[in-house]
Amino acid sequence: MKINRRILGYSCALALGAIACSQPQKQTESAPALSSAELEEMADNPGNPIITHKYTADPATLVYNDTVYLYAGHDEAPARHNGYVLNEWLIFKSTDLKNWEEHPVPFRVEEFEWAAGSAWAAQTVEKNGKFYWYVTAYHEPTKGFGMGVAVSDSPTGPFKDAIGAPLVTNDMTTDVSINWDDIDPTVFTDDDGQSYIFWGNTSLKWAKLKDNMIELDGDIQYLKLPHFVEAPWVHKKGDWYYLTYSYKFPEKTAYAMSKSITGPWEFKGIINEVAGNCNTNHQAILEYKGKDYFVYHNGSIPTDGGSFRRSVCIDYLYYNPDGTIKKIVMTSEGVEAVK
Repeated sequence: MKINRRILGYSCALALGAIACSQPQKQTESAPALSSAELEEMADNPGNPIITHKYTADPATLVYNDTVYLYAGHDEAPARHNGYVLNEWLIFKSTDLKNWEEHPVPFRVEEFEWAAGSAWAAQTVEKNGKFYWYVTAYHEPTKGFGMGVAVSDSPTGPFKDAIGAPLVTNDMTTDVSINWDDIDPTVFTDDDGQSYIFWGNTSLKWAKLKDNMIELDGDIQYLKLPHFVEAPWVHKKGDWYYLTYSYKFPEKTAYAMSKSITGPWEFKGIINEVAGNCNTNHQAILEYKGKDYFVYHNGSIPTDGGSFRRSVCIDYLYYNPDGTIKKIVMTSEGVEAVK
């Protein structure tokens, strides 16, 4: 399906007692589609959000063969339903960050036999010619959220469960008492080929991955950063490693820097304020054809957008000469088409 210009956006809310995340929610009714008049108005004003025919959330990006792949959760909560309803993940691709093509077959949580619903935040990475999709879903046997991994020979699939069981379950981490602290996986492969996975809610965790990308390599480590809530994302620019994450609630985005992927990490501050009409902030950092981008979601789609019906946006990201990140300027106009 070809979407011209912009195509309508989760993350668990969270720790500080705002939303109870103890059980998965099943969709009973789809969110209403926008009217033709609303769609026409948005088509005449291209920019943010970048996807407008579905609600999309928790963006993760991958650049492969000069193409940007966007992986997002699908917010399906009915209008005025105050809760997160996500049953599948969506894939889009673009070569200019303006025109997005949707992959016709979504990846549903039922693809994991161990999962009992709740297709929460995920990320896809490439290694050794294969594509690994790390996901969050509810795991009934441990009465909590866990993380799994699917694998494919293509960035658009078909993907299949690589393990047949979760990679991480709620009973593997007991430092906090909530059952949704094992969510939001992000994976980073360092220059030496070693891959790492970071994740968590209220408690930030990380571990090495074995070269097969489907097993942890060693003990789970714990990292303390100020007011960490969720949504870690790790990237590298020059000699610096960056760890961005959701900060406090309603969520802002903060970050830390390090000269090593294993730390120590130095907290640097907030780079993104509360994203309009949305309690959560979930980001990806993208470098594409010489420019840097901040990919996030907000709740700005009329008329029923909001914290449970979110939409992915893209704005520019800039670095200071010392490597620190300038504050993100969230815009309605979005970014220019990449040539």
